[in-house]
Amino acid sequence: MSRIEIDVVTAEFFEAFDNRGGKAADVARLRRLFLPGGVIVKAGPELTVYTVDEFIEPRRRLLTDGRLVGFSEWETSERTEIAGDIASRFSEYRKSGTLDGEPFEGGGTKTIQFVRTSEGWRIAALAWYDQP
Repeated sequence: MSRIEIDVVTAEFFEAFDNRGGKAADVARLRRLFLPGGVIVKAGPELTVYTVDEFIEPRRRLLTDGRLVGFSEWETSERTEIAGDIASRFSEYRKSGTLDGEPFEGGGTKTIQFVRTSEGWRIAALAWYDQP
């Protein structure tokens, strides 16, 4: 059952950014998916560490102000290891949309650390790296 629950939380994470077909992205759901105090890290040359709220707000604006439309990202492969009440997942993903009127595609890797709580599995930390 743990694996299925982790799959669901991961899918909800990716779905939070989807604004295809005029649908409103629901990045606020990340507050429910993460533990209080969760951390999000953009790896690479522009290394940035975010709290969940610091991560949500600029993405909410980008996904609702008309600059980024038809956007989605999805997991293409994953490797998940579970040890008791902790789990780690490496995900390869792809993304596409139209940014400032220009279509784009990309992808990268995310690593997600999960902890089982009394309310179910939650994300403790997430780091990602976009392929250049």
